[in-house]
Amino acid sequence: MLIKHLLNIISFQRKIIFYLCFLLYGKDWFPKSDKPTDKKYLKLSVDPLPVFGEPPIKQLWDYTVLIEDYRQKRGKELRPVGRHGGKTVPADAICPYCGAPPDFVYDNNGERGAFWCKVCNSKFAIKKPGKDDTPYCPFCHYKLDLAKKRKSFDVYRCPNLDCSFRKRKLSAMSKDQKALYKRSPYLFKLRYIYRKFHFDFTPLSKDNDFNLVVDLPNITASSHILGLVLTYHINYGLPLRKTAALIYDVHNVKISHQTIANYCNAVAPRVKPFVDNFDYDLSDSHCGDETYIKIGGRWHYIFFFFDAAKKIITSYRVRRNRDYQSAILAINDLLVKFKSIPQKLNLITDGNPIYLLARQWFAQHGINFDISQVIGLTNDDEVSKEHRPLKQIIERLNRTFKGNYKPTTGYGGEPGAVSSVTLFVAYFNFLRPHSALDGNVPVLIPLLDELPNMPAKWLKLISMSEDYIKSQAA
Repeated sequence: MLIKHLLNIISFQRKIIFYLCFLLYGKDWFPKSDKPTDKKYLKLSVDPLPVFGEPPIKQLWDYTVLIEDYRQKRGKELRPVGRHGGKTVPADAICPYCGAPPDFVYDNNGERGAFWCKVCNSKFAIKKPGKDDTPYCPFCHYKLDLAKKRKSFDVYRCPNLDCSFRKRKLSAMSKDQKALYKRSPYLFKLRYIYRKFHFDFTPLSKDNDFNLVVDLPNITASSHILGLVLTYHINYGLPLRKTAALIYDVHNVKISHQTIANYCNAVAPRVKPFVDNFDYDLSDSHCGDETYIKIGGRWHYIFFFFDAAKKIITSYRVRRNRDYQSAILAINDLLVKFKSIPQKLNLITDGNPIYLLARQWFAQHGINFDISQVIGLTNDDEVSKEHRPLKQIIERLNRTFKGNYKPTTGYGGEPGAVSSVTLFVAYFNFLRPHSALDGNVPVLIPLLDELPNMPAKWLKLISMSEDYIKSQAA
């Protein structure tokens, strides 16, 4: 009872102190709460592409109707323009407002290209030929203003307050949302926005650049030892030092962990063209995600895309940054594996906005597909509820890869990381049995399937990869 009484006294004294400080210093004196505030920020959305070049003027009248009205009101025909001195107007001097032919068009301004329609009394100019990449709003045809300059893209915004896009957004807001908009307008996106990207990359291009570290024919160990090294290190995810110890303890072959790393760095560039350019039979069910790895003590990312039905890894980009350029490269690695891009291709990703930006970049180059984003851990929207199983599939792929990655505690450099990921993908697609495929490998190659053990399969895969490289060079 005594402690409770003392606590009540302390609480009362605290209130008195706060009240006196409020009288002296005002409400700003009160200490700020340490509890984090949950602010709702505007989520990125991607609008349709703009109209490039000044959009054509919408025809308002029909010149034949105007000529007939003139005849009925005046009691005479509207004659074509009488020209003197052999003057003519270009054949494309057609009135954009009523469609009147050049016979009814005055040369209103000499050689400056201005014309005047005799039928509707409108003035216009012929647009000079040439490429015009100025963006215009596709809803109101206003020229877009440059609003912001980002590192990776420029942001253009429609300045028209009467734009139908903005009006539709306003009308869709509830009463509470409109009140919130007055207090915090940054929470809402009402104007049409276009992003012009700064990324010099040719879509649907292939690159297989990889520097060879070791000349594979000159390795000191036998080819069977090379197959064992790949089996222990890649299939079972053993670290380099444990692999070297196992080779010595079981097979009595002395080999260093650095030599094993050199072997992997030599094999990876040989199998990479075969893995990337194999004639895969893909489905239309694909999901993508990025996962963390450490290279040289710094966080990097692997962008995986995965055929959820055929269990084939179609993209495995190692990148330093998690940005829209990385998403573009990862999606491009997937698209080049299609014989022809499906018309209704839909990629399932998480809520990272870089995938929406990547989709818009491809759309600007005439390549269209859909992105369905599964957001959060609970199905708070219909899209997440429908596509959650595919998102869980790519998460299981990440866990499978992390089973091989975690014992390494990170990679020393990017070439070693790319080598390790490349060999993992080669193993996953061509050598690893999958329970969802009734114990079959995702890509069944008869020449590999008939071999008795895994080291022999690795050596055959290397041989097939080298034959592929020679055939491409011939």
